[in-house]
Amino acid sequence: MYLGRIISVGSNENGSYASYRVSSRSFPNRKSVVNNNKVAIIPTEGSEGDIYKNPYISYNCIDIIDYEICVITNGSHTDIIAGKIREGMNMRDSIALTLLTMDYEKDDYNTPRIAGAIDLSGNGYIGIVTDSGIEVKKVNPNEAYYVSTYEHNSPRSVEYPASNAKEATEYIFGEGVFSEFTHPVTSCAAFAKDKWDIEFKNP
Repeated sequence: MYLGRIISVGSNENGSYASYRVSSRSFPNRKSVVNNNKVAIIPTEGSEGDIYKNPYISYNCIDIIDYEICVITNGSHTDIIAGKIREGMNMRDSIALTLLTMDYEKDDYNTPRIAGAIDLSGNGYIGIVTDSGIEVKKVNPNEAYYVSTYEHNSPRSVEYPASNAKEATEYIFGEGVFSEFTHPVTSCAAFAKDKWDIEFKNP
């Protein structure tokens, strides 16, 4: 089954996590790169011209705020949500207001925007805006959810047994329930017990 982009946020006895996977049929030539406390999705070498075909394929997908909160999304709204949290807005309102304001992507597929934010204690939110509505769900400690741009476009509970950032990255790329979903391109994750660590996977 093809789900497109996928985010997952939650926590377990090992810590809090936020993970992201790019699945793509149209623009598979992309990779994750880390820059300080951020992760960006960019075209691979030789495919830089793809950004002129679709302006939505390159963006920051992870931003860690003051070593406390991790924001994760499938587009440029990462920066907007993180900016609002830095200015003092709570996670729920930052996600909801940004998704409502920026709306779904105006591409050929009306691609939904998906977003999540979670803190070190495992409290967070996950949300989506589509061409038919918006949903933002609270994530409590020891809960985990995922949402995707296609098919599974309402937050779903998931078992996420990762114990570090590398395991979280591998899990969303192709383990557990995520092994059922096709066309993985790249994945990345932040994981925290006391502080956030970041990993990525570029096959």
